[in-house]
Amino acid sequence: MGYLHYHPPQVPHTMASKYPSSLNSSDREKDCKEIHDSWGRLNQLGHGLAHRSRSQLQQVRETYKAMYGEDLVDCIQRAKGVDSKNEICMVLSLWLCEPHERDAIVAKDAMAQGDTKYRALVEIYVGRKSSQLLLMQQAYRARFKKHLDQEISILEPPTSTQKMLVALATSHRAHHVDVNQHVAKCDAKRLYESGEGRAGSASIYESTVLEILSKRSIQQLKLTFSTYKRIYGHDYTKSLKKGTSGEFEDSLRAIVKCMYTPAKYYAKMLHSGIKGTTMDKSALGRIIVSRAEVDMKEIQDVYQKKYGMKLYDAICESIPEGDYRDFLLALITRLPSSSSTS
Repeated sequence: MGYLHYHPPQVPHTMASKYPSSLNSSDREKDCKEIHDSWGRLNQLGHGLAHRSRSQLQQVRETYKAMYGEDLVDCIQRAKGVDSKNEICMVLSLWLCEPHERDAIVAKDAMAQGDTKYRALVEIYVGRKSSQLLLMQQAYRARFKKHLDQEISILEPPTSTQKMLVALATSHRAHHVDVNQHVAKCDAKRLYESGEGRAGSASIYESTVLEILSKRSIQQLKLTFSTYKRIYGHDYTKSLKKGTSGEFEDSLRAIVKCMYTPAKYYAKMLHSGIKGTTMDKSALGRIIVSRAEVDMKEIQDVYQKKYGMKLYDAICESIPEGDYRDFLLALITRLPSSSSTS
């Protein structure tokens, strides 16, 4: 893997990525030996792993367990003993996990932290296909012996975000229909009439939103929000700012932005994480790990346009030099894999 001191490469984004689908046995064993000998040199370990494809990472993890009798993720988790290693070990272990396994771990952490990290759950329920969410829930149940949907539904005290997550979970279990323009138009009209064109009460508005979230697929909801903009001339989230913004509106705004304009949502979350203005201290690493194989190029473009600085430079400027920063830089400069999925 070549664990030399990391100097982030300036790779043009137009270059195609060429990750072999698999490693031969000698390469896998060599990688694992270098990993086993790299404890204490997390910079070198992280750089090598950052530039492996998803299939290669899985092969390395399986080979490491066969050679040394331990799961590589568990080994990295145990290395978190020193405070300065907490962040790098967290992102390294998440990167090695399969996406559904990673989501399960992130979801459990979000449940433990409470409302400060509710957006991690929003990102999972909004950003995954129903098949992916099912795999995550199975991984959650296998690892933690609990049902995530049930844990969310009994949270105390109940919050607006909790209600919306329960609705989205219901939608993922129930919907099996294609997107429909007529349904989108009707839903957009209902949202308008119960919201900014409100004739009813706040409770009617909330019940309308929750009903639509629980009955429509993510793709159908995206069509509804684009239809809303076409009919009423502005994004649906603009309407949430026109009146007095409360907890329900704040939660709904985050869900809609993550669903409808994900690159903008993640760029803003990364900026807050870099500047330290979010209560969710793990947001920066979590988002870079989860989006590195999905839409990191688009997020970086939005970030530069919105904040007038490259994401790479913002991380260098604000995050202390060390293993954690180097690994984040390695992930955002990696070439996209052709097998990446959202």
